[in-house]
Amino acid sequence: MDIRKIMALACAVGAAASAFTACDKKNKMTASVPIVEETTAKKTTEPTTTLPVETFPDYPVTYPEIEKKASGNLYEAEKAELKGAKVASDLPEFSGDGYVTAFGKEGKNSVVFEIDVPSNQHYDLSFNILSGSTVNCRLKLGDEQLTEFRTTDNKKFTYITIYGVFLTKGKQKLEFTPKDGDISLDYLKIENNTSLSDISYDAKGELVNKKAGESAKELMSFLSDNYGKYMITGQYAYGGNNSEMDLIYRTTGKYPVIRFSNFEVPDVSYDASFKEVDAAADWYLNGGISCVSWYWKSPSEKKSGIRTEETDFDISKAVTDKDIAELTEEELRELYSKGEISRECYGLLLDIDNMAGQLTSLRNRGVPVLWRPLPEGCGDWYWWGAKGADSYKWLWKLIYDRFTKYFELDNLIWIWNGQSNSAMVDKRTFDIASVDLYFSGEKDYGSRFYEEFAAVQKFTGTDKLIAISECGSVPDMDTSFRDNAVWSFFGVWYGKYVQNEKGEYNEEFTSKDALIRAYNSDGAMTLDEYRKMRGIEPSEADTTTAPEADASSAPAETTKK
Repeated sequence: MDIRKIMALACAVGAAASAFTACDKKNKMTASVPIVEETTAKKTTEPTTTLPVETFPDYPVTYPEIEKKASGNLYEAEKAELKGAKVASDLPEFSGDGYVTAFGKEGKNSVVFEIDVPSNQHYDLSFNILSGSTVNCRLKLGDEQLTEFRTTDNKKFTYITIYGVFLTKGKQKLEFTPKDGDISLDYLKIENNTSLSDISYDAKGELVNKKAGESAKELMSFLSDNYGKYMITGQYAYGGNNSEMDLIYRTTGKYPVIRFSNFEVPDVSYDASFKEVDAAADWYLNGGISCVSWYWKSPSEKKSGIRTEETDFDISKAVTDKDIAELTEEELRELYSKGEISRECYGLLLDIDNMAGQLTSLRNRGVPVLWRPLPEGCGDWYWWGAKGADSYKWLWKLIYDRFTKYFELDNLIWIWNGQSNSAMVDKRTFDIASVDLYFSGEKDYGSRFYEEFAAVQKFTGTDKLIAISECGSVPDMDTSFRDNAVWSFFGVWYGKYVQNEKGEYNEEFTSKDALIRAYNSDGAMTLDEYRKMRGIEPSEADTTTAPEADASSAPAETTKK
């Protein structure tokens, strides 16, 4: 590591103190950066395991045999079963004898279509809907929620299609319910889906950072080689410990491969940061994969926070056209003192350098990292996306260039979690595209994630791996393979999504049976299988003599979701 870069890290506290004399001791800009450890650790085969309650058999990936047949049935809404809604014919350009309206705004009235499905296969369901405002609509197949979608607000009958819905042969009931507004529903049209075959798993796995280290290259190659063959299991851990990981093992007999965590720029003490860094390193050195997110508390001297409403920070005031990514701390401080970059810009840079110090510690221990900064960049709920796509893209590029060029962090596999084509950053600055999936009204993982997978691949291209960086419930392997939506990996959020206040497994979002079946599915890759495939499988003696974890320690509840 260049000595000037070590000095840049060490000088961060001095820069902050001189530039922000009005800040109190709790202001994060005055914090020093973590100590950079220069030792390189070797990977060990000793596991950190706990005893499972019981073991389970392997579950083969199974789903009904698919028989593709051309079809195109149209079902008029006015001829369906109406629950509270009424037939009308005042509007122009409707089909049949009328349309259905008077749904109300309480989400109680609905239309039930009885459909005759010709064969087991995937279908596209299209609704012809007129609405004067954006209305959320729920679709149920029998007694189970299928999906939710939103209408347009153009006051014209508009075709809204839900792609790739798997239906079984025979008579089925589809119930359509507007949840929060009135609309006019003309008809439902069902056609066989032809777009599933467009999904590809041919990503080459070449890292965008051409100077990436061997450990990062090897990990990316492994992910690419197994893309579409397995879904790699993952779980978020809170507070620098593995209570969630151990709970998964006690419940399913299997550990997840990926330990997800969040790094922060500390306000005062670095103890929590050191603990998180150590936990991420240990998980990798014990044979797993570490993924690190950055939910960034804004560098505001008055009101710091992650969510837009929690902070007064304005990212648009930080944007500059100056080439600052490779400047030393001294050069940056000079630009700030002369007023050539803003307080907001300088604050961002101090935090970026601080985070670089934590990731450098991992690099120096030989740890490759799945690196996910600026999550959910398409929305305005976090400050980094609150001022639009241009500011978000500028910040992403600044982080990428400073980490790869200035700090020479060659251990990062970059995950872009923008979630929308509107927030698409330069494809030369990320390796994996990911989405966060939380759906209301569904306990276990539903079957409606094909659309998300297909949409992301459409705007990122087939050369990028696609993954679920966050979810509220564990994916169902059978439906994922059936729907040709085999994500590279998934990560279930911590807190209530997996664990209750007593440290016991919480079935509110994923039933215990669904969790067991997912982790023991032939379609899922778990830690024991990953170690074996990578040639780092621990011995049987190591596994059986491992200490049992303390099940009584539950993590603090998240306020994120």
